[in-house]
Amino acid sequence: MSEIPDGLRYTTEHEYLKPSDDPDAFYVGVTDYAQGELGDVVYLELPEPGESFEAMEAFGVIEAVKSVSDLYCPVAGEVLEVNKALDQDPALVNSDPYGEGWMVLLKVDDPDALADLLDAAGYEAHLP
Repeated sequence: MSEIPDGLRYTTEHEYLKPSDDPDAFYVGVTDYAQGELGDVVYLELPEPGESFEAMEAFGVIEAVKSVSDLYCPVAGEVLEVNKALDQDPALVNSDPYGEGWMVLLKVDDPDALADLLDAAGYEAHLP
């Protein structure tokens, strides 16, 4: 069974938003379920700080042994920071998806948009 922490928001495409110390900024990554389905992550193509994305626009690519997939921005916002640790160790996505395996820190354009995402129970119900 995949780990699905409470207090995060989730997309149907298996990304999550995790609150940071800034109430308008959230860590974005892929869920435990997603990393398990992908297999061993070997490469990530992530945006640069300052880039902005619309909700559900592709912001990067994740490459694993089994497949290559787009990464989708859960809500509209601007990338404040990129997790540079993933350059050297992309497998952090597999070993700690909700911690050290985060991908970008996103400043959310409209905090009300978070209500459109799934909570933990909704995400769990969405999984096969």
